[in-house]
Amino acid sequence: MAHAHDGGHVSNVKRIWTVFIILSIVTTVEVFLGIDKPHVLYFKHFLGMNLLNWVFYILTLFKAYYIVWAFMHMEGERSSLRWSVVATVMFLVAYLLFILLVEGHYIFGVFRDSTIKWNF
Repeated sequence: MAHAHDGGHVSNVKRIWTVFIILSIVTTVEVFLGIDKPHVLYFKHFLGMNLLNWVFYILTLFKAYYIVWAFMHMEGERSSLRWSVVATVMFLVAYLLFILLVEGHYIFGVFRDSTIKWNF
């Protein structure tokens, strides 16, 4: 990546505050939804999960995307490099969430439907 420098210092204070505010807002929404658990989202199901979980996963993917975009300075790179990095991260985060959901659901079913006691 080649940048033309004129010898002056460029301040990124506005960019840092913008990233901070966006990530803070998304995190605040996640915390609020986790505490409040709105009835509309918590008791409606879509593809085997309640809508509240879908909202959490979408917000998590957005935060992963934005962190890679902002902190790895991907907005200044070529489109092919940018999307190869961002798409890989998004795929890996989505895959991790899928694995956690499937395994968590299985373990919950084992403890719910068997004689094994909840010892933790």
